[in-house]
Amino acid sequence: MAYIVTESCIKCKYTDCVDVCPVDCFREGPNMLVIDPDECIDCTLCVAECPVEAIYAEDDVPDAQCDWIPLNKELAAQWKAIIERKPAPADADEWAKVKDKKNLLER
Repeated sequence: MAYIVTESCIKCKYTDCVDVCPVDCFREGPNMLVIDPDECIDCTLCVAECPVEAIYAEDDVPDAQCDWIPLNKELAAQWKAIIERKPAPADADEWAKVKDKKNLLER
């Protein structure tokens, strides 16, 4: 069972989770991160580090967010690994409060 990044990450892209990942399973897209499910070792360390609570165990992803399970796999195959923390976008705190952002996903 892998961990999944959901839409709360869109336009926030905090990278606190990247700092604690022991296997470098995060992939960086233009405006969010995803987890490569083939690399994730289910350590749970990233969950507590996400300030927008965007990361869930695959079995715990809310029903309305289940489409992010295949999306993480798909996007992880396309995006490059991120292995160190980066500054969040300047407006990340404003976007952290916004819901229903899937239409803003940049591939």
